[in-house]
Amino acid sequence: MKPAPFDYVRASTVDEAVAALAASNGEAKVLAGGQSLVPMLNFRIVDTPIFVDINGIQDLDRIEETTDGGLRIGALARHFALETSDLVKDRFPVLHEAMKHVAHLAIRNRGTIGGSLSHADPAAELPTMAVLLDAKIITARASGGREIAAADFFVAPLTTTLEPDEIIVAVELPGLATGTGWGFEEFAQRRGDFAVAGVSAIVSMDGKSVTESRIALMGLHDTPVRAHAAEAALLDDGIDAAAAAARLDAEPMNDLHGSADYRRHLAEVLTRRVLTAAMERAAR
Repeated sequence: MKPAPFDYVRASTVDEAVAALAASNGEAKVLAGGQSLVPMLNFRIVDTPIFVDINGIQDLDRIEETTDGGLRIGALARHFALETSDLVKDRFPVLHEAMKHVAHLAIRNRGTIGGSLSHADPAAELPTMAVLLDAKIITARASGGREIAAADFFVAPLTTTLEPDEIIVAVELPGLATGTGWGFEEFAQRRGDFAVAGVSAIVSMDGKSVTESRIALMGLHDTPVRAHAAEAALLDDGIDAAAAAARLDAEPMNDLHGSADYRRHLAEVLTRRVLTAAMERAAR
């Protein structure tokens, strides 16, 4: 199929982009990597009269260190750049690992972090990484930008708190403590497919005791979420208790890829795997 007719604006600055969005009265959409938007356009799932292309904005693809040992990642940073960045691998190896599971190489070469977060697919890796790593999502709009915690950013499938005249310009990841362990697992029917379920975790330890843990669930809710009950169970009762709690934390739906009960089973199995890996890495 072919898309409906539309107008096209290629912005060269963030100011130009937000001005074009503001002038459209909520009818424009942002075009970044286009890996989700263009297929939806071709199938006429979306019918938008104007697109604002931000690929011409310089320096919006940078990956930079921050003073707290974290990273600031520009909205146009491609999935493949995150996968191959030495900074990402050194500071956030769980993010480096997750990027290997995103679709296929052709898509990773074009898809962007800002686009993935804005699209907000609950089975996608980057939204889950944002929640796990306590990301701050930096936005711009004509009336002034915002910093939005990832935990508050995702509202429902394909729905965020972004306003129609607002774009993501960067994502900030606060630094992790030295020696933090990590784990990432997802189950998909074929490599490159969206995950049926996925779990990621980071763990800090003092000797043999867990001092901090974060566990995030993917494809098991309407949005990516932290499994707070599982995190508490790990601190109090260990891995098996945390895995059982993650099963209860999950609120999946039935679809043609798997039943809700099957996804809950995957939540428990994958949580056990990621926590075992994270604790082993933290103890090294």
